[in-house]
Amino acid sequence: MMLATLLTLCVALWYLAAHLLRGESDIDWHLATLPCDLHRGACSASLGEGRTLALSVNVPGDIHALELLPLTVRVDGVEVQSASVDFIGRDMDMGLHRFPLSEQDDGRFEGIGQVPICTDSVMPWQAQVVVETPDGRLGSRFDFTVERSLP
Repeated sequence: MMLATLLTLCVALWYLAAHLLRGESDIDWHLATLPCDLHRGACSASLGEGRTLALSVNVPGDIHALELLPLTVRVDGVEVQSASVDFIGRDMDMGLHRFPLSEQDDGRFEGIGQVPICTDSVMPWQAQVVVETPDGRLGSRFDFTVERSLP
């Protein structure tokens, strides 16, 4: 009984630490505009009052695990100090995969990301985009699926 309690406590602490490391408690989340297919083009979200946030993964064809992914975040209508993209496993904890982006011009941020490999043949992921503004952090989540390529 003590072993089961200790194991349960360790798992609970693991999830708490993972949540705190992601630091999502002060983010004002906004829903993605549908339809959204990152394999085919940019996905966007309305931040209200004419403000928008968009994420594009600039690869020809589909997104694959372990492939270097050029990421572009564009924000219109609000001043942005920094931007990052996290790849989160939707159905499985895959750890923290955060990619800070570099500011370019006109509200555009760019960087390179990578989706880790998974043992499942089809893995559902979520790209969480977070931007830091003078008024706080704003974010949106974009769902996508990666199919493992066969050799």
